[in-house]
Amino acid sequence: MEKAGLSESAIRTFEFNYNNLIRGETGLIPETSIEPVQSVPALEQVKKTTPLRKELLSRTVVLKLNGGLGTSMGLEKAKSLLKIKGDLTFLDFIARQIIQLRKENGADLAFLLMNSQSTSSDTVAFLERYPELGKREDYELLQSFVPKVDANTMRPVEWPENLQLEWCPPGHGDIYPSLVDSKWLKKLITTGKQFLFVSNSDNLGASLDLHLLAWFADKGYPFLMEVAERTSADKKGGHLACRGKSLLLRESAQCPEGDTSCFQDISRHKFFNTNNLWIDLVQLNAALEMNNGFLPLPMIRNNKTVDPRNKQSTKVIQLETAMGAAIGCFENAAAVLVPRSRFAPVKTTSDLLGLRSDLFQTTVDWRLELDPVRKGIPPLLDLDDNYKMVDQLDAGFPEGAPSLIEAISLKVKGSFVISPQTSFEGNVMLENKSAARVTLASRKYQEEQVVV
Repeated sequence: MEKAGLSESAIRTFEFNYNNLIRGETGLIPETSIEPVQSVPALEQVKKTTPLRKELLSRTVVLKLNGGLGTSMGLEKAKSLLKIKGDLTFLDFIARQIIQLRKENGADLAFLLMNSQSTSSDTVAFLERYPELGKREDYELLQSFVPKVDANTMRPVEWPENLQLEWCPPGHGDIYPSLVDSKWLKKLITTGKQFLFVSNSDNLGASLDLHLLAWFADKGYPFLMEVAERTSADKKGGHLACRGKSLLLRESAQCPEGDTSCFQDISRHKFFNTNNLWIDLVQLNAALEMNNGFLPLPMIRNNKTVDPRNKQSTKVIQLETAMGAAIGCFENAAAVLVPRSRFAPVKTTSDLLGLRSDLFQTTVDWRLELDPVRKGIPPLLDLDDNYKMVDQLDAGFPEGAPSLIEAISLKVKGSFVISPQTSFEGNVMLENKSAARVTLASRKYQEEQVVV
């Protein structure tokens, strides 16, 4: 790691996780060691009781996590460069959100983009169309990378066929050591910035909420997590829990196999992490200094193969951390319940189809919100592997997405061509049993199964 030029904090963080691995720690959080969170304050109530304080914007930083390539969807560039509404990409929406907030409030709102080595050049080139954001050095924070561990030898894996595959991203928990070693944390605090709002670049519902900013500042919390109520569509994602008086985040990779039913019980574990986080930079800096430049976040162990496309290649362990897990590092950390409108990420092509459809509307402040008629609950969209990659999705929906505003669920098996003039209502299942792609008749499909 030193030879690769990685920072001291990044090395100490990896060393901490690696030592835990060698000691035989699994990173698992058993159900018996935690309790469900019964309730948290709601944003709706916060807005009723907290007056706006626009002067706080000049002490605030918006940071978007932009390190992902979206390789699971066949992408080789930053996922944020995907077109989602017409010709507009995630980055278009993000840039316009920041620029509009600055203009409307006349505030020196700071903006950071956490890139990886894989997304940096394409992202910086794209953002040249928004000179208001400045140059690369004005907004870029680079995340680090860590060695993949050979599962048999527990040494750094060797893969001469492609040396880049010997390394992997350390998870978005890397935000904390990266802020330290890039000097961004010191620079931000020195220039009077105190409040950091972090969210994923593929979640366009997560804009800076001025009521939440004021409430966060008034409460003096070191760390605040936005959570939403889990639905059946969220049962496999991480959830909020508590251990004693402290909150914690449990990801699916940290759940023992025998506890899966409890993990996925949305009536028991009611809240999931939206990855929209509010952090007091001064209190974060104090916590980092106490821990020699890093936060002791729970280790997440991911079992993979060194070449993800070759399941016969060497088995490896990827050690990661989640930035939301920092909620367990602060005694007075808190959570706030937000509406589903603040959570619209794209993890699969099914998510992308929903975002491109009439399910999501563009707001005046350049957010994408689930249409109010849905009452916060999206339909279940299940596209099979014929649509797993973005180019396959585009081939199946070449002219745009169909109407999904009245859908409860849509399941598609086999290859179809579906037009924007098509609408789905209720529960609809489409199945093409042939090898040839079938053009679906453009009409309304309501509570029916179509097999061709």
